[in-house]
Amino acid sequence: MALSIGVGVLDGFGLAMFLPLLQMTDESSKATSKGLGNLGFLVDGFKAVGLELNLVSILLIMSLFFLLKGGAQYINNLYGVTLRQFFIRTVRVRLSTSLTQMSYKAFVTSDAGRIQNTVSGEVGRISQAYESYFTAFQQVVMIIVYMLFAFFVDAQFAVLICIGGGLTNLIFSSIYRATKAASKRVTTGANSYQNLILQFVSNFKYLKATGFIKEYNKKLVENIIDIEESTRRVGVLGAIVGAVREPVLIIVVSAVIFIQVKLLGGSIGTIMVSLLFFYRALSALLQMQTAYNNFLGVSGSMENMTEFEKELNAAKEKLGTVTIDAFTKEIELKNAVFRYAENSANILDDINLKIIRNQTIAFVGESGSGKTTLVNIIAGLMPVTSGQMTVDGVNAAVLNTDSFQRRIGYITQEPVVFNDTIFNNITLWGDPTPNNKKRFEYALEQASVISFIDNLPAREETMLGNSGINLSGGQKQRISIAREIYKSADILILDEATSALDSETEKAIQKGLEGLHGNYTILIVAHRLSTVKNADWIVVMEKGKIIAEGSFNELIITSPRFKKMVELQEV
Repeated sequence: MALSIGVGVLDGFGLAMFLPLLQMTDESSKATSKGLGNLGFLVDGFKAVGLELNLVSILLIMSLFFLLKGGAQYINNLYGVTLRQFFIRTVRVRLSTSLTQMSYKAFVTSDAGRIQNTVSGEVGRISQAYESYFTAFQQVVMIIVYMLFAFFVDAQFAVLICIGGGLTNLIFSSIYRATKAASKRVTTGANSYQNLILQFVSNFKYLKATGFIKEYNKKLVENIIDIEESTRRVGVLGAIVGAVREPVLIIVVSAVIFIQVKLLGGSIGTIMVSLLFFYRALSALLQMQTAYNNFLGVSGSMENMTEFEKELNAAKEKLGTVTIDAFTKEIELKNAVFRYAENSANILDDINLKIIRNQTIAFVGESGSGKTTLVNIIAGLMPVTSGQMTVDGVNAAVLNTDSFQRRIGYITQEPVVFNDTIFNNITLWGDPTPNNKKRFEYALEQASVISFIDNLPAREETMLGNSGINLSGGQKQRISIAREIYKSADILILDEATSALDSETEKAIQKGLEGLHGNYTILIVAHRLSTVKNADWIVVMEKGKIIAEGSFNELIITSPRFKKMVELQEV
């Protein structure tokens, strides 16, 4: 604000020097304060310090004012760039941090398309909104400064211009409302589009194989047309504002000059100086209107971002205060119940389970029996709705989840592989220090992947491509296992980790995992019972409940359900 005022004042003083210049009839004439109104103090002030206002001195003073204005404008613009960078950086960091702190339970029930659109496309529109808003704000400051100068010169003329400027806002008010409504439709459509694209990419194989891809594309095209129609409307409204800006300016100025001279007997000389200020003020007014309309064009993104941040804050995971450095004894669940919403059905019901350190525990049962949900709760991804879970005797409700999850390695059916080098995938961008390299080599050996990597020309610097496209399914799993061994996890969770692999690869990985037996607490979610024959303890689940527990051989005898599963799979 201070810089904008400085720019306006220096510009105003520079413009004020035009009137003494206009008063001069020839090069030798001297300027007087007559006709300058309340700004006459400028001429009187220069005379008081012994400076006569002739052609040369007026031009020099005018040039000095505009040079100072240029310097102030440069500082103002530079500071504006700094503020914009700070603003966008703050928004991006705050979004990233809030997403990091979002609870898993809230994440899995959120609209993935909206998250994608908000953290990518919407941030760019927020940047545009910021720039337009503060451009409008700066123009308001400039309008005030120029109007004050104009009132100093001729208050009557200033009042008439103010009335004309106020009337122009009536022209633009309906455009503002229409632009804001169109902007909301653009944001809503963009959220929907991102959601459709995410589903399109993840389900591409199915859509292509079933011939449904063209029908799905129709939904995409309809969404695209709707977005572009709303965007076109915003553009049309912006074009209207740009087109009528100058004609409105000239009409207002012409009307006011006519009234001032013909009806109120004003002086053309005074009007000319006032007009310089008012031209600046009206230009600033119209620039403000254009900037504000541009702001309204992306205001839907502002509202979406504000609402999104509120939702992220509401979904923030609550971390306990008790930290653990290692898992040393046992995890125990007592009468644990879980459901996603207060009025929804229980996903898990009355779970009582004890997991001893360095045991291998397997969870088996039909799809939908609650195996993965139970493992997610054990991993601290979701809290129990009622009942209790303890880790080494510490209630999970007061446990610092971050410290606990650093002791966990998680390997799923679709392994997590980043588009980076093997070293960065396993060390998660660790520094290549001698100690880290030693841990890296050890992890490769333990995961039985070292022979594969030794045969690569770039070895650990080999890029793996998007989602590990350059790797086979078995190689991806071994990379995932190596990562968790590198991080020195105490608990390894394998959620259907080998179900998508062929039998030979599965056996090879299974053999590697057996080498870890007794050194890690291993939790296995499996459909193939052949992969859990050597587990220390097997938990049989059905409809969210534990219906049987024991070793493989014990369950064949004591559990008809488990025995039937074994027979069906011919294990």
